[in-house]
Amino acid sequence: MKVRVLGCSGAIAKDCRTTSFLIDDSILVDAGTGVGDLTLDEMRRIDHVFLTHSHLDHIAALPLMLDAVASLRSTPLQIHALPATIDALRQHVFNNVIWPDFEAIPTVEQPFLRLHPLQVGEQRSIAGRVVEALPAVHTVPAVGYAIQGDTGWWVFSGDTERNPAFWQRINTLPVAMLVIETAFSDRESALARRSLHLSPRTLLAELQACTARDCRVYITHTKPAETQVIMQEIHELLDARAHAPIDVYWLQAGQEFTL
Repeated sequence: MKVRVLGCSGAIAKDCRTTSFLIDDSILVDAGTGVGDLTLDEMRRIDHVFLTHSHLDHIAALPLMLDAVASLRSTPLQIHALPATIDALRQHVFNNVIWPDFEAIPTVEQPFLRLHPLQVGEQRSIAGRVVEALPAVHTVPAVGYAIQGDTGWWVFSGDTERNPAFWQRINTLPVAMLVIETAFSDRESALARRSLHLSPRTLLAELQACTARDCRVYITHTKPAETQVIMQEIHELLDARAHAPIDVYWLQAGQEFTL
């Protein structure tokens, strides 16, 4: 399984694109601004999009991508998300005010997109891969995802704060790679708690619950103005521990991984 990082930033700036991962060629996990770096042919080949939640940095490119490739596709794009996320898309994006209702265009029988609700814990077999929705703790209903690769599972926390149910589940899986958010530095820990994101201290506390010692951990969703501080704080906390729980790396747009 190939995982291509299209975007992994918590906001935009030069060379900073918001969350989106391309799995093989046909599955997209979140649809942040990183999707804009794909060619038309690459976008056309995406058949399934799994959304973690409704926040703009995770869905911003979805309506624009659909508009770009609709005339090149012969089948609807399949969107998988929590019912609350689907409701938000219908009410606030594909509402004929912000963007056309692509569930009814060009026809209700053959629209540009179809929306499929899923629940936490649900698994779907898509394009030869098993995709599971994982629990997340955020300001809106949210999930993370685990996708089964050939050598182990790729796990993405989505936007979350402290989350015991997440670790309870992934500790039962042979995890090869964990992508976990850390949106704020510890100097912004109060804001992190209020917005239900992790900061370095809460991240390290969470990683203590991870039993997958052989997997690599990659940090995502850092704010561009805080990235260097966040990574410095994480590594200082790791260095201060006699037995660091796991190796931690900074995720960057453009990276590709094979699992």
